[in-house]
Amino acid sequence: MTLPDGYSSNHANKVCRLKKSLYGLKQAPRMWNEKLVNVLLNLGFEQSKCDHSMFVKTSNYVFIVLLVYADDIVITGSCSTEIARIKSLLKSKFLIKDLGMLKYFLGIEVLKTKDGLCLSQRKYCLDLLAEFGMTGCKPVNNPIEANHVLTRLCEQDTKVLPDISVYQKLVGKLIYLSHTRPDIAYSVHYLSQYMHCPTNGHFKIALRLLRYLKGSPGKGILFSKGDSLDLKVFSDSDWGKCIKTRKSTTGFCIFLGNSLVSWKSKKQSTVSRSSAEAEYRAMCAATCEALWLRNILNELKIDIKLPVPLFCDNTAAISITANPVFHERTKHFEIDLYFLREKISKGVIKTVGISSEDQSADIFTKGLLVQAHEKVCKILGLFDCFAY
Repeated sequence: MTLPDGYSSNHANKVCRLKKSLYGLKQAPRMWNEKLVNVLLNLGFEQSKCDHSMFVKTSNYVFIVLLVYADDIVITGSCSTEIARIKSLLKSKFLIKDLGMLKYFLGIEVLKTKDGLCLSQRKYCLDLLAEFGMTGCKPVNNPIEANHVLTRLCEQDTKVLPDISVYQKLVGKLIYLSHTRPDIAYSVHYLSQYMHCPTNGHFKIALRLLRYLKGSPGKGILFSKGDSLDLKVFSDSDWGKCIKTRKSTTGFCIFLGNSLVSWKSKKQSTVSRSSAEAEYRAMCAATCEALWLRNILNELKIDIKLPVPLFCDNTAAISITANPVFHERTKHFEIDLYFLREKISKGVIKTVGISSEDQSADIFTKGLLVQAHEKVCKILGLFDCFAY
């Protein structure tokens, strides 16, 4: 912080004493969050232990949930009168603006349909296409080639981009777009591995992904109506996917009822010595996410039916979970073994075999053929409100 213009002082060793947090200072966001949390706690809210941005209030059969992102707030609940009262109390503490029903939040459009609620980033996607000059491009039907030979393409065009900031900016925007587009999660996962040294080949793959988005910029996640609130977990892995490191790729997706609520595509941190080990590590990662979601739902007063089914298409990995004997083939990943077996023995998780054709998490570990890609997208609940 510098002294204001026109102020002069003969005491060079003195410093300014800050009495109020100002925008632009490092501690300003922390001080704002601290003040907001204190106000919400005084209003009777409880801060979630699993997600500190969520606040829950329950009293006299009234249930209110409040989500905070910086200075943007979403509030919902079972009583409109209580919601209005809380808004009035917040208005007495802060200078706020009530935007009414939730329609647009952090670049995400919230659309009501006859089947449920759809989250889409259509405007964000169209702006992205316009920014990179792909508005008039010819669309393709899948984000990345099936069983793609990416290394061959990258080996043919290994010239490093003269300005890597363009690639970094594109991939960064795609990462945010993947919040409502699980169908591009694997492609973005691959591209993000080369943020510091991208080649022309990587940039061509990113542009191909934009051509895929051009075909359906309004596609998003549909949270459909239903009576079931049971968790279902699908886990998959692609063994030795990375040619350079031979690390495998973990992919999983979790459904609450018929709606997709969580997914991930990520390279594993260690090298797996077998496909069964790679699948087992993916199952452990999916189990951790399922346990976190269960805790979140418990704070929202939703009881989850146990055990939670964990679907896997690798019979060897499922056999390891049921075998109480630790032998030479499994001793190098015993921590994961103990973790998953403990959850199974306590009745929290139940492993279920599934065919590869019905594996929903397959889209998070590899590129699929057009027909298979469209099938999985339909299972994941991807829906385009603007196509009708």
